[in-house]
Amino acid sequence: ALVAPGLGAAPGCDYPAHRWCSSRDTAVACQVESRCPSLPRPAAAPVQLSLYYESLCPACREFLVLMLFPTWLLLPEEMLNITLVPYGNAQERNVSGKLDFECQHGPEECLGNMMEACLMHEAKNFSTYFPVIFCLESGSSVTKNLEACLQIYAPEVDSGRISACVQGDTGVALMHHNAQLTEALHPPHQYVPWITVNGKHTDELQAQAEASLLGLVCNLYQGKKPEACGGSKAPKFPSGCRR
Repeated sequence: ALVAPGLGAAPGCDYPAHRWCSSRDTAVACQVESRCPSLPRPAAAPVQLSLYYESLCPACREFLVLMLFPTWLLLPEEMLNITLVPYGNAQERNVSGKLDFECQHGPEECLGNMMEACLMHEAKNFSTYFPVIFCLESGSSVTKNLEACLQIYAPEVDSGRISACVQGDTGVALMHHNAQLTEALHPPHQYVPWITVNGKHTDELQAQAEASLLGLVCNLYQGKKPEACGGSKAPKFPSGCRR
């Protein structure tokens, strides 16, 4: 009943007619996809969002805390894939053969950037470290609340390993990597937070992400929309941290 009478098998189709709609691969091989309404739809790719930021930039903290984290909580895991790159408007220097970093908001911001990079490195799993970063960025001090934030959101992560990373060569290597990622942006970043969506940055995408990230992701996602996509409004944010 699914296949029109008289429809011959396509070249390369070695299946009897009653099996042509048994799977998507079979339907493709027999060139009858359009005649198989019950086939499951292929899984949609997640929206890829990368946030280039610095730990003490007020606009970065606002976006991460009030927009990015709530959107991540509301949407299913397969719908949104987030990459965090803490570096921003920092400058990398080679001092007597050793890498050093100068940050827009001073040494404490460099420490905050490295702490968050080391946290990501040690925790590895995004769902483990993102709530901790949310806790750091939403609290009174990005650099002084690590122990408390870990106890609340990721007690399984060893703070000693993060401290060792920050004080050792690993932290420097992670910041060098983030510097390379940031400097490779095309177009080059002009301010932070700097947002790329599916690998692209435009003024329009940036404005849409800052106005309603949930709405933007819902519009871009090609799969079945969850209930959270019913509608969203969001507060306005302070202007970004320019170089």
